[in-house]
Amino acid sequence: MIVGLIIACEIGFWVAVVSGLVARYVLRMPRLGLVLLAAAPAIDVVLLIATAVHLKSGAQAEWAHGLAALYIGFSVAYGHRLIAWADARFAQRFAGGEPAPKLTGAAYTRKCWADLARTVLGAGIAAAILFGLTWWVDDPARTLELQSWYPILLLVVGIDAVWAISYTLWPRKAGPAASASPSGM
Repeated sequence: MIVGLIIACEIGFWVAVVSGLVARYVLRMPRLGLVLLAAAPAIDVVLLIATAVHLKSGAQAEWAHGLAALYIGFSVAYGHRLIAWADARFAQRFAGGEPAPKLTGAAYTRKCWADLARTVLGAGIAAAILFGLTWWVDDPARTLELQSWYPILLLVVGIDAVWAISYTLWPRKAGPAASASPSGM
């Protein structure tokens, strides 16, 4: 049940985002677009409540309950950025907006470190949710599976840290298109 709910929430998130952007740029209804975009974070609340109620009603914690915590944590940490990314693409396509520049060098390195901060935030939120669910259910035997997610959260943060460090040591170089002359030669 929880896996299906996670999938439904992910689909619901993108339906809310795309609907909001279509309303904003295609239908030229910015207020409706804002309301629809605001629905995206509410979907995380639905998933959190459903997960907590499922566990509190006597369900044995499974990996899917931990996955729900992970999904919510990273959705909160990265959700605004994902919406801004989609908004920029819609603005470019439907409102004559400028394409986003491809980041290289120090700018890309700064982005990597900002992403690491978001990843740490997402992992912290997920860990807090795992801890909160364990505390609320108050049955260590039924919530033991949730404890297995803490090392996974550390692994995710570690991988992102390696990514940021690697681009600090070896910054992303501009591609051939960026270095070509205006005449194309």
